[in-house]
Amino acid sequence: MELTANALQTVEANQNVLFTDTVVCGNCSILHRDGSGLVTLRGITNQCRARFKVTFGANIAIPTGGTVEAISIALATDGESVASTTMIVTPAAVEEFSNVFSAIYLDIPASCCSQISVKNISTQAIEIQNANLIVERVA
Repeated sequence: MELTANALQTVEANQNVLFTDTVVCGNCSILHRDGSGLVTLRGITNQCRARFKVTFGANIAIPTGGTVEAISIALATDGESVASTTMIVTPAAVEEFSNVFSAIYLDIPASCCSQISVKNISTQAIEIQNANLIVERVA
């Protein structure tokens, strides 16, 4: 499944990036509703687990009126950010965009579900543009 959010959006601290367009539909093990920041992964398998690869890329900046400091976002599972996916940039000024990217493999136990999202883990609001989330079932 490929999800995008090309329009500029402001994401408050501890909130999720909202994905507005489904470019490539998923299957019954990857579910998303347009306009939501959550993607549900389902462990539909005869094995002990289903494995997914999740990749994310976007442009991020500090909005006008924000404080110039390091800003960061991360992939999150069930609302908890995954530290190894933290993407940090320190713009020199507001409205100065930087590109970020991260990827992770996730194992979902058979017959279980998990929700993934992209979470603003900064202490202030950030701007996101051209967000792209790809979720692939790989095993």
